[in-house]
Amino acid sequence: MAFEEDEAQERNRIGQLIKSALTAKSMSMRKLCRVIGIDTATVSRIVNGKQQPKLEHLKLFAQHLDIPLLDLLATAGLEPLEQKDGIGELRAALQGIGINVDDMASQVRKELHKYEAYARTEEGKEIIEKSFLPKLEQLRSAGYYIEQLKDLYKEYSSGQLPEAEQHVIGSALLYFVLSADVIPDFSFPFGYIDDAIAVRIVIERLAKMRRPS
Repeated sequence: MAFEEDEAQERNRIGQLIKSALTAKSMSMRKLCRVIGIDTATVSRIVNGKQQPKLEHLKLFAQHLDIPLLDLLATAGLEPLEQKDGIGELRAALQGIGINVDDMASQVRKELHKYEAYARTEEGKEIIEKSFLPKLEQLRSAGYYIEQLKDLYKEYSSGQLPEAEQHVIGSALLYFVLSADVIPDFSFPFGYIDDAIAVRIVIERLAKMRRPS
């Protein structure tokens, strides 16, 4: 019985996210439906886990509920957790909405290279220690890439990493804290996509560094 409840809850993560956002904005589901122009029955089925949302639904939820699109894609199951290049799921999920993930990834890699060098300095370490958690708290967001960021920070703070891995993780944390961003964070529903790409690139680098030679 408990297993069935857990499975149902997992299927309905998108509904939980939407309900939380509605509560935070003091908005009823009926009002949301009027604003976004989707009939109440459709939204109700999506929220209750009885209908898979389409990309256009997620874009509207992101825009009007201030939920990063990436979080909605992940909770809706449109973003596989693993891909060979670390950003393949984003490339697939964002097709057709005017964002070239490969071009963005190239720019993000250049930024990460700079931040990795900065992570080697005492100033860079101090910025991570003083600024990462406050920015995370200010963001007040949840989702798969946020959880990955938290995991990276825990590893970084453990004091048990080889120096090279510490600096690689530091590059992602500094990108999150300092970067001007390829897409500004205030540009809902697309802000934070480049932060997520930075996290994926770093996780992929760590995986390669940790593979037995």
